[in-house]
Amino acid sequence: MNRIRIGLSVVLLCCLSWAAAGQRYTNPVLHADYSDPDVCRVGEDYYMTASSFNCMPGLPILHSTDLVHWTLIAYALQDYPAFDQPVAHGKGVWAPSIRYHDGWFYIFCGDPDRGIFMVRSRDPRGPWTAPVWVVEAKGFIDPCPFWDQDGSVWLVHGCAGSRAGLKSVLFLAPLNADASTVTGPSRIIYDGHLTQPTIEGPKVYRRGEWYYIFAPAGGVSTGWQSVLRARSLYGPYEERVVMAWAPGTINGPHQGGWVSTPGGEDWFLHFQDKGAYGRIVHLQPMTWLADGWPMIGEDPDGDGVGQPVAAWRVPVTTKKGPETGRGIGPYGLDLAWQYPAVPSPYWHQALPDGGVRLYSVEQGTSGIWDCPNLLSQKFPAESFTVEATLTFMPNPQLTQHGETAGFAVTGNSYAALQLQDTPEGIQLQYVLCEKASEGAPEEVFPLCAVPWNAVEIDHRHESHNVSLVKYPSYRHATVRVRLEVKPLERAGNVPQPQCQFSYSVDGGKKWKRVPQSFIARPELWIGAKFGFYCNRPARKNDAGWLDIQDLTIN
Repeated sequence: MNRIRIGLSVVLLCCLSWAAAGQRYTNPVLHADYSDPDVCRVGEDYYMTASSFNCMPGLPILHSTDLVHWTLIAYALQDYPAFDQPVAHGKGVWAPSIRYHDGWFYIFCGDPDRGIFMVRSRDPRGPWTAPVWVVEAKGFIDPCPFWDQDGSVWLVHGCAGSRAGLKSVLFLAPLNADASTVTGPSRIIYDGHLTQPTIEGPKVYRRGEWYYIFAPAGGVSTGWQSVLRARSLYGPYEERVVMAWAPGTINGPHQGGWVSTPGGEDWFLHFQDKGAYGRIVHLQPMTWLADGWPMIGEDPDGDGVGQPVAAWRVPVTTKKGPETGRGIGPYGLDLAWQYPAVPSPYWHQALPDGGVRLYSVEQGTSGIWDCPNLLSQKFPAESFTVEATLTFMPNPQLTQHGETAGFAVTGNSYAALQLQDTPEGIQLQYVLCEKASEGAPEEVFPLCAVPWNAVEIDHRHESHNVSLVKYPSYRHATVRVRLEVKPLERAGNVPQPQCQFSYSVDGGKKWKRVPQSFIARPELWIGAKFGFYCNRPARKNDAGWLDIQDLTIN
């Protein structure tokens, strides 16, 4: 039976270095691309969301009972208004916040080109409401709602310099009772140009008589965590750096959220930019100092500014274990799969044995940089291996050859093992496109001809004496593919993923490596991904297809 086996737990997203005694964890707790994480707690359960940019479904929902082991359980955004291009790289869903209030889960999110929207649900597993546009304004990003003790509702947010022509400032606006719209204009409440440049991603909380805004500054890869506090939401605000990288610790501890356990312990989840591996998630202990300021991480020199921890004791929260198994997403596929655009119902079929069939889609451009039907997953770890059996059946009714199907690593550059229908048969190729985001052309390297079978499909209606109908001759070819990813250490930089493709045309008995390896690159705001595609160069009223089966990820 064909199957999908995910040994690294792509959907059950766990810390891979959980100690045998169960008392300590090591960072990162999620070695996967969950940018701009935010978290809330309901009872003994924790829920996280993160940016999804142009990838759909969007707004992932992750669940944990211990802040270390995380399971992807749903997406809050199943559809989204059309972008201005098939694949709107880096646009869309930026820096959400998740909150629980009065029986509802709320997620507020910024679209830098449209404004701030909100979705909500009684159940984090859904269904979630359609997006409600709280405020429409180009440049508004990084929203966080806040319900105050007097019943008033507020929205804190930042702005994108690329759209607004201004950055390093934070805003406050009043919201109506159900947090569905602003009731007044946004006002700048803090200017960080001189001391907290590029401050963004604000999360607002109240502790005692103080309002606190947690916000990163200084840039994604080189910055730090700051906290502002005031006795009024409108300020004036005091400020302090509460965590920064130090020699031997991670670079730029960036945007995240504070959460408390039922026992009153405080923790902070944030991301680290790890290049092509994406923005991976770390968990830090947090303490409150005698002067009323928080300190995140550890403070070996006692100056009140924390630094990220590499390992720490596991939060003591609950005896419930993490969820197991894979969930099925809104498109009938495993939750780990996403497209780089809002998908069409014509693009795929979930096969009953656990595989996926991709139907070929006409492409307006060559290459796969702007291919919206690229079905892909995040890199799940620093080192991993993917194997799959690909069966390619081109459409015999096409008047010209050229349908392609492939297994790719994508980012600003990409590489793929590609099957192509040619007049001479089905050819296996290695495709390479360095600097795809800059419009560079593909290079295609022939590897081998793949054995194929022609199948005559005859059909006679069993209940009627009708003449024999002969269908077109379908050709299909099967190849086993493998991707091995390992970190390539480079002095002074974060590790880069070195990707090695291999293939087998005899069912996995003999393997051949592609002669060259490929260094994966990040895309705009997101990490590299691996995935599959099936394309055609011409318009036709039917499609060929690619079956992806026996997928394993270890």
